[in-house]
Amino acid sequence: MRVIPVDTSAATLLVTKLPEVKVRDRQTGEVAVDPVTNQRLMTLELVFIAAGGSDMIKVTVPEPGIGDGLVMGAPVILSGLFARPWESEFGGRTRHGIAYRADAVMVNAPAPVQG
Repeated sequence: MRVIPVDTSAATLLVTKLPEVKVRDRQTGEVAVDPVTNQRLMTLELVFIAAGGSDMIKVTVPEPGIGDGLVMGAPVILSGLFARPWESEFGGRTRHGIAYRADAVMVNAPAPVQG
């Protein structure tokens, strides 16, 4: 499946839902892990503001990539963000969307004032 890098340099990203463990199978409660590193995966929701508009996105990040100090409304930086289109069929209905994945999420703290 195609992976599309996402440039966030001209965007503002704000936390709208704090990270929580990603569940792979809701019926069994199985936790999602990265198939290569076996690290637990977390999801968080952000508002992505750019080019005069905004969108809510859900981003998956490996647990070690979750930075300290994340709070609701905090501006953040994502490293290694990419989008992956997906499509699935369930019960005769086709669903599709875009999954977002990043290597890390960190609070985008303003530079200290020099005085």
